[in-house]
Amino acid sequence: MGDSSKILVTNDDGVHSYGLKLLYDAVKPLGKIYVVAPETPKSASGLGITLHKPLRLDKIEYWDIEIYVTNGTPSDIIYLTVNEIAPRIDLVVSGINIGDNTSIQVILSSGTIGAAAQASLLNIPSIAFSADIDSPDELRDPVYSAFLVKISRVIASEILKRGLPKGIDIISVNYPRVVTPSTPVKVARPARIKFEQKININYDPRGVRYYWLYGKIVEPEPGTDVYALKVEKAITITPINLDLYTNDKSSLEEIEELAGTIEEVLDSQLE
Repeated sequence: MGDSSKILVTNDDGVHSYGLKLLYDAVKPLGKIYVVAPETPKSASGLGITLHKPLRLDKIEYWDIEIYVTNGTPSDIIYLTVNEIAPRIDLVVSGINIGDNTSIQVILSSGTIGAAAQASLLNIPSIAFSADIDSPDELRDPVYSAFLVKISRVIASEILKRGLPKGIDIISVNYPRVVTPSTPVKVARPARIKFEQKININYDPRGVRYYWLYGKIVEPEPGTDVYALKVEKAITITPINLDLYTNDKSSLEEIEELAGTIEEVLDSQLE
């Protein structure tokens, strides 16, 4: 750790998000910092990468910080960084996102976690930070922001020193709306869903129907990240593994049977 450590700070809320500055402030003492952010918000971009248009990369100064800005997604940023800016990155920190990223439903669509996931695929330890707030102005509260900076620094420092535990690819940290010295800290598994998705149907001025997706929060299950954050008001840490393959023996046997059935069908076509 120290000056030899190279840390990438990114987000999905865009270069103007105050959460990006707070995360920079958090990790600034820990090494050489590179800040690369989308020029506009890229929320819910997930693991999306840009294949249909050129990517641009410019350098600006904002908040007295040298920042690279791009028209790409948070996932694009990982590849732009390691191929153009810094070939070696020791840690990626993403956030601090405006709005929490709890539940598998949200995790899979989150651009904040998407950047961390892309980094993990390149074997770079990564941490995603999010806050259960509605407005960027809430991050400017001096007491709240001081807590977020201090705790984020501790987490990043520990991962730099220790590395991620075996079997963990990403750590997702969600801060409650209020943080005090008595705020609990919980390690929690992700809930399966957070929202019951709804569709609002309306008509534009030309009379053409359009649809607006929105979600109604479901009752959170105890032991999950949604419950820890929303009900217990805890700083919630969720370890994530990107291994999408099941190791359940009986389930694999059933799939092997399905594969055998497909082979039989193929063989029958030769008769």
